Amino acid sequence: MNVALIRLLHLASPTLPVGAYSYSQGLEWAVETGAVNNEATALAWIGECLEFGIARFEAVYVAHMLAAWAQGDQARLTELDAEFVASRESAELRAETLQMGYSLARLLADLTEAPTPPLVDFSEPSFPLAWSCAASAWSIPVQDAVSGYFWAWAENQVMAAVKAVPLGQTAGQRMLLALGQRIPALAEEAAASPIDNTYNYLPAFAIACSCHETQYTRLFRS
Repeated sequence: MNVALIRLLHLASPTLPVGAYSYSQGLEWAVETGAVNNEATALAWIGECLEFGIARFEAVYVAHMLAAWAQGDQARLTELDAEFVASRESAELRAETLQMGYSLARLLADLTEAPTPPLVDFSEPSFPLAWSCAASAWSIPVQDAVSGYFWAWAENQVMAAVKAVPLGQTAGQRMLLALGQRIPALAEEAAASPIDNTYNYLPAFAIACSCHETQYTRLFRS
């Protein structure tokens, strides 16, 4: 049995208590405006955020963080973490990554097989930093780790769409099947991408996240 695979499933599980379920990353605002109103539009929104945002930016940072953890390069990790936090388009997104990073770091500190020592030097780790720390310590291969990171994000977004649109559970599973087909190629690309090639130019996503801050009624925190 491949222990690294089991650890990856653990990290990608929706039961990981980091609060991911409470965030929609602007999807809730897109639903309120009518831009996302059925299975097809939800899949289009999530799929484009996956391909042009998560895959071209966040996952590349995860891959480079994994390399820095493997090399024990503290200065590089600090630099990557600061750059990622600075990239968040809204106060809510910034609070989200810091809250989830804090929650994961605290969880790892409470687990008996946790890679806690490398994180103690970071007072406010972003979620990618904490997640990559665990993945590196548990010897999860980079491309597999990036694939798991994609899956965890996609699953959370689909769960948010099922609640907010709303959609049926079967529709959610169809969306996950469609998104899952795209993950291997995106993970391969992200794992090999130079950090200078990253970009996250998604204007509608940024607008949705910013407008969510002032949304009157909300189910989600972002």
